[in-house]
Amino acid sequence: MAEPSFLVINVSRIGDTLLATPAIRAIAQAHPGARITVLGHPKRIEVVEQLAFIARAGGITKNSAPWRGRLAPRSYDDAIVYGFDEPLVAYALRVAKRVVAFRQRDDALNRRLYRVVDVPPFQSEHAVAQLLRLPAALDIHASSRRLAYEVSASERAWATARMAADFPANAGPLIGLQVASFPTKAYRDWPVEHFAELAQRIMARWPHAHFLIYGGSGERRRTDWLKGQLGARAALYAGQLTLRQTAALMSLTDLYVGVDTGPTHIMSAFDIPLVGLYHCYSPSRLIGALDHPCFYPVDHPRPHGCQIDVPMAEISVDTVDAAVNRALNSHLRPRGAHEVRIRHH
Repeated sequence: MAEPSFLVINVSRIGDTLLATPAIRAIAQAHPGARITVLGHPKRIEVVEQLAFIARAGGITKNSAPWRGRLAPRSYDDAIVYGFDEPLVAYALRVAKRVVAFRQRDDALNRRLYRVVDVPPFQSEHAVAQLLRLPAALDIHASSRRLAYEVSASERAWATARMAADFPANAGPLIGLQVASFPTKAYRDWPVEHFAELAQRIMARWPHAHFLIYGGSGERRRTDWLKGQLGARAALYAGQLTLRQTAALMSLTDLYVGVDTGPTHIMSAFDIPLVGLYHCYSPSRLIGALDHPCFYPVDHPRPHGCQIDVPMAEISVDTVDAAVNRALNSHLRPRGAHEVRIRHH
């Protein structure tokens, strides 16, 4: 009997797109050879494009969905829809024989679903565990909760050449810095002055340490300032590269230090030490890297359940520096300049 075909719809930001990859991989492992199509935000779907267990990745929005799937017969056996946009659920119902989703606001729509999954109480479980509830409704269970991201061979070759051009041959450790989240989650941002002090401490212990400053164009004021503080010991990539180019550079580094945002989720797919900084409103137990061999979360000192106006500055440089020191001392290995150390999942 032929393996079933699956459609997964997950229109979300970078991090939430990646958080669903354990669920998608679980489908592939439960049904080897199944054709899996993933549709997501047109500007974010690229983060899953190279995953070997996905047959096709494409874009969709709640505005384009009503025009799709009206003429073709149902081409999928099963569909999983994340989120609560009725047009996306309605599209899945047109193109799949069975549709699983979280409980929607419209009871009539819920009655058309093959399985309706209740959303757990707010902040009661890790985001990955919540997303795994939908394939579980099809009796599909995950063997790993690790996020998945793949760097292609051409991307890796480009990144290796770029690193060789941007850093001296004796540079190391190479440390990536993600200083800001996106504007609507700015409460997650650690002060850029703290990042500068942290970098100075690292350089005092590691004389050849160099830094890669990541970020988008909206963060240029902070990232330009940080580059000015670190001078030739840092390369500024914020606003200059595509997302996938940035990820390829990430995969060649020795350590990542960053706030809770999309690139931090990308980094969690690599077997490279990760120091993540988490606000008390969204602690690492709810959003941090899972099944990662060298994850060093730094949680806000206030108890979980605080409000978003609590400043991230309350995480001291001493605390983050201690996590960085543990990560480097435990995992840094001798290597040739710009040697690739990456394992795909």
